[in-house]
Amino acid sequence: MKMSEQYLIESFERYFNEEMLPEEKAYFEKMRNENPELDQMTVEHKVFMDKLAEYADRRNLKDNLQSTHKSLLIKGAIAENEHNLSKGKIVQLWHRYKKTMGIAACIAGLTTFIISGSMQVIAPANRSEIQQLSRDVEQLKKTQDIQYSKIKEVTKMPEGAVVKSGGSAFLIDGKGYLVTNAHVLKGSSAIVANSDGQEFKTIIAYVDHAKDLAVLKITDADFKPVRRLPYDLKSGKVDIGAEVFTLGYPRNDITYNKGYLSALSGFDGDTSTVQISLLANPGNSGGPLFNKYGDIVGILSTRETNAQGVTFAIKSNEIFQMLKNWRDTDTSAISNVSVSEKGNLKGVNREDQIKRLEDYVYIVKAYN
Repeated sequence: MKMSEQYLIESFERYFNEEMLPEEKAYFEKMRNENPELDQMTVEHKVFMDKLAEYADRRNLKDNLQSTHKSLLIKGAIAENEHNLSKGKIVQLWHRYKKTMGIAACIAGLTTFIISGSMQVIAPANRSEIQQLSRDVEQLKKTQDIQYSKIKEVTKMPEGAVVKSGGSAFLIDGKGYLVTNAHVLKGSSAIVANSDGQEFKTIIAYVDHAKDLAVLKITDADFKPVRRLPYDLKSGKVDIGAEVFTLGYPRNDITYNKGYLSALSGFDGDTSTVQISLLANPGNSGGPLFNKYGDIVGILSTRETNAQGVTFAIKSNEIFQMLKNWRDTDTSAISNVSVSEKGNLKGVNREDQIKRLEDYVYIVKAYN
């Protein structure tokens, strides 16, 4: 059934204002669960409504202050000379129109998003394909022979090695075990580098192509084991609308981005992944997805090619399942891996969280 943009927006309003009949609300929520695009649009509209409400509250406060100021002037309780009054009006007009332009831009941007999303609901046959977020091979080749700006040593990649793919990874055990996506490791070997640019040799310890997950083990003598990781690997459910952020290497410097969970399933209803509203680029594959407390809730993997900001992450409980599969096939190899560290970043501001986390997120370059 086709839905016009106006009807869709009216449905959002009635849903959040509790104006739907119980049967209608149940049907709407069923549609949200079955249609990730509609679910994302619903969450976006709620954010939009909240922002408008905040703006209205600020405008009301400003109007009340202006009214009170004018009343005090009339009563003679305060005085204002002509020079200050003229200057005040200029400043007041500037702030007034600056805010108006800002909210207009916000409305225009969100309206564009809603219209774009509506077209996807109206014409589901034109679904976008997904794209893996591993580094572009040509881009990696261009930088293959260039040391990172912070590297203080000769690269540890073997002479004559050819870079095949790349992305990001993160420690799950302080002894040097890292998790990344299987599609990041298209070569037979890999090196990793930390946020300071220091490189380390690794071995590809385990690959689970079905889950698109893999484990690297740092075997470099220069690596210093970490006694305790600052984050926990969460296996529980994350709520829709929950704030998330990521660190990764779409470039040679570590990069931060933030967004929120927009659907509990991934592309085409994939229950092993979640959909997040977050801009991601090639190189983010294998990067950790953190909740607001700095604990890991997923691992970035793919994005929709034709829908900006629609990204998918493998749920963290899939990492636990992957480790179990590894343990079932090779008990001795997995015996030393422990992911039961307790996070300690709750209550820490975001800037300090990033400073504490970036040392545990690595760039990966796979080669033959």
